[in-house]
Amino acid sequence: MSKESENRICQNCKKEFTIESEDFNFYEKIKVPAPTFCPECRTVRRLCWRNEISLFRRPCSFLGHNESMISAFHPDEKMVIYDSKAWWGDGWDSMSYARDYDFSKPFFEQWKEFRNNFPFQSLSNSNAVNSEYCNVADDSKNCYMISGSESCENIIYSNRAWYSKDSSDLYVANRLELCYDSVICSDCYRTFYSLNCKNCVDSYFLYDCVGCVNCFGCSNLRSKSYCMWNKQLSKQEYDKRISEFDLTKYETIQNFKKDFRKLYLKSLHRFANQIKVVNSTGDNIEGVKNSKICFDITDNAEDSKYIHWGVLNIKDTYDSGPGIGDMELIYEVFDTGLGNFRNLFTSVVYHSNNIEYCFNCYSSSDLFACIGLKSKKYCIFNKQYTKEKYEEIVKKIIEHMKTMPYIDKKGRVYKYGEFFPSELSPFAYNETVAQDYFPITKKEAETMGYKWREKAKVEYKISIDAKDLPDSLNNIDDFITKEVIRCLHDGKCNDRCTGAYKILEDELNLYRRLGVPLPRLCFGCRHDSRLKMRNPMKLWHRSCMCDKTNHFHGGAKCEVEFETSYAPNRPEIVYCEKCYQQEVY
Repeated sequence: MSKESENRICQNCKKEFTIESEDFNFYEKIKVPAPTFCPECRTVRRLCWRNEISLFRRPCSFLGHNESMISAFHPDEKMVIYDSKAWWGDGWDSMSYARDYDFSKPFFEQWKEFRNNFPFQSLSNSNAVNSEYCNVADDSKNCYMISGSESCENIIYSNRAWYSKDSSDLYVANRLELCYDSVICSDCYRTFYSLNCKNCVDSYFLYDCVGCVNCFGCSNLRSKSYCMWNKQLSKQEYDKRISEFDLTKYETIQNFKKDFRKLYLKSLHRFANQIKVVNSTGDNIEGVKNSKICFDITDNAEDSKYIHWGVLNIKDTYDSGPGIGDMELIYEVFDTGLGNFRNLFTSVVYHSNNIEYCFNCYSSSDLFACIGLKSKKYCIFNKQYTKEKYEEIVKKIIEHMKTMPYIDKKGRVYKYGEFFPSELSPFAYNETVAQDYFPITKKEAETMGYKWREKAKVEYKISIDAKDLPDSLNNIDDFITKEVIRCLHDGKCNDRCTGAYKILEDELNLYRRLGVPLPRLCFGCRHDSRLKMRNPMKLWHRSCMCDKTNHFHGGAKCEVEFETSYAPNRPEIVYCEKCYQQEVY
């Protein structure tokens, strides 16, 4: 008999949240207790463990060597960090770090001790060719400062780019080529300063456009060519007007960005970006069935809830992401998948089954509290057991976690069934993707018990201010690659400003190939500006704003209700699916 829905108080934010009957069924299926944190606090807690773009220099710990390397771990973190080549090499044995479980200490206290002595990879950057400054990236070639990405070539300063090449300043980009400063776009070629577009070519400043070629400053268009500010022009007139714009000038682009913002606000906004969706809620989802509160999901997800940034056959999965796919019966994980079954509370676990509280394990099964194992089974804290002994001890550990929980500095109680406490994360809140999607101030972080790291005070030898750069790219010579440029924000903003930046030789060549002006902000500020262009990973219950007389509702205001990522106090005009399609398609 299914348990009825129940309201509870989150032990983190102290707000009420609801555990639905379907949720209780899922928790029973995977044999874990119901959560004590609300869905948003569970997401934030998990994101506190993922650092994508904050990189540092620190010495490699392998065999006592002190060579400086690029790492996602701040040098102040007292951990053992190997460069990727050493970590994947044969010069050390992950089983040599095995230890017995100590029933006199809380589980998470023991896990932290284990973690601090076990080697971790400096970066998650596999199959990289000339791409050493990339993190959480696979199969990168000639890339620089990209993260959360796969199969990219000649991509710089981008996050969550897949199968793209010869582009810069992208966020959530799939199969893009020769594109610049675009957000949530796919299958585009030479598309610039655009948002939420597909299959567009040789275009600038587009919002919600599909199949558009040679368009400028347009929104809500489908399969159009030679349009400017949503007005149809002839090819000759369009070419003439485009030729009058010097798009290599920074001031010109800034003025067009202001006009584009006005166009965006006057445009129609679909309540959610959904394709082939059945009985599901969320935003930027495709091929999703019977799933709720999901974001950035493609290629088949079913019977899942509270997941984000996932691909490829996700089934019966709760509270997971980013970086998930091809998995079933999964709970509270990130960067996990590729044929996984019943993974609970894991990070960077692939091709593995029945794994709990593990990090960086591959092609394994029946592991509990392990790190860095490959092709192993029946291990606890990396110690080998027989099947029978393993199952016996795991049961005792679960009971021990319930009777001797870990209690953090804010008094939050962590028993079996909770993800790792955020205070144990090796990353500060403002170094992680938690700050990307749930930004807070230092004061708020300290109040909530999150770690915060001040920006390093680096005395850059500034040679030129960004405001003094030549306006046009055509007036920039090669010497610019020798300059140290003061960011326009000069470290005084709330973004991840580094205060200064340089232009690399390959970067300058790409800008010239694209015909775009030099950036005036450092990468951290540009990254944060792109994040602000997307809707939050939250849903609000609203009704359609349409009152068109030619629609099915006959002139009265449409009464269709929906779940949307547009908050009620936002200025956008938000339509239900039917009203939107009548106007746009």
